[in-house]
Amino acid sequence: MNIEQARFNMIEQQIRPWDVLDQGVLSLLAVVKREDFVPSAYKALAFVDTEVPLPNGQCMLAPKVEARLLQELDVRKHERVLEVGAGSGYMAALLGHKAQQAITMEIDAQLAEMARANLRRAGVMNVGVRQADGSRGLAEEGPFDAILLSGSVAEVPAQLLAQLKVGGRLAAIVGQQPIMRAMLFTRNAEHDFSSVELFDTVAPRLVGFDEPSRFKF
Repeated sequence: MNIEQARFNMIEQQIRPWDVLDQGVLSLLAVVKREDFVPSAYKALAFVDTEVPLPNGQCMLAPKVEARLLQELDVRKHERVLEVGAGSGYMAALLGHKAQQAITMEIDAQLAEMARANLRRAGVMNVGVRQADGSRGLAEEGPFDAILLSGSVAEVPAQLLAQLKVGGRLAAIVGQQPIMRAMLFTRNAEHDFSSVELFDTVAPRLVGFDEPSRFKF
């Protein structure tokens, strides 16, 4: 496989047609080597329009979903970012390139170590990996300019939104199968939040987040 051709095709045929037109994001996708964050058994899927399996039933999101979330979060060079769901560390690497500092949380010990090793190998020095339950966020190190949930949740916990600075943004995929939507929440003032729907998609659940009760009288 010609890796650079495959990377080019991924960007031009999958990602750009999905309304990812931010040149900074497109350039970053050409620089951060996605294949280095894919488990060796699945290297052939590094640039394919699909989720890539990770250990313990987890996965990397499809490239176009990662790219679109990155674009919509619009991280700036002076900002501090929190990611929930490190997986293999790829999205954390992208965030690290855009932010002053990023922290990524991963509940699974094996994945946390994989993300740590991948980020170290890729030379991304401004991203910290915390093995912890991301559903509670990281209040002691907040507030954050931006928070990204790299997976789906039934709803965004209020305690995560509370860890945004005023003016901060949180991106997440919210809902139940078969209807989920990527959403962008903004903290406009201390007690004022707004949200916009970005696009329809479906993504695997993040571990540790509450599900709504299905019990009915």
